[in-house]
Amino acid sequence: QVQLVESGGGLVQAGGSLRLSCAASGRTFSSYGMSWFRQAPVKDREFVAAITRSGGITYYADSVKCRFTIPRDNAKNTVYLQMNSLRPEGTAVYYCAAAGALVGRSPPVYNYWGQGTQVTVSS
Repeated sequence: QVQLVESGGGLVQAGGSLRLSCAASGRTFSSYGMSWFRQAPVKDREFVAAITRSGGITYYADSVKCRFTIPRDNAKNTVYLQMNSLRPEGTAVYYCAAAGALVGRSPPVYNYWGQGTQVTVSS
């Protein structure tokens, strides 16, 4: 069992940056692949980025590649989402998620979810 708590959301102008954090409870954080998803109003939850348990491999949605990064610190039980060059279409609730096995781009892969943090990008 793992509990996830996101933080760091807020209002930012287009072109700006934000860093989201996801703090995990428990002592087995390094056993989980981690991801970030986002969900805008009246849209499906969409994959943003993922990182393997060791942090050795990362994956990104095409829409955020080269602008977002997903580092993790297993000593701090935390995964981050560094978002640069933000665009208005990035306005959404951002969720972190943990998978007990391999990471993937589909929500059903993930066993645990945080409550989400709102990111609003103004034009």
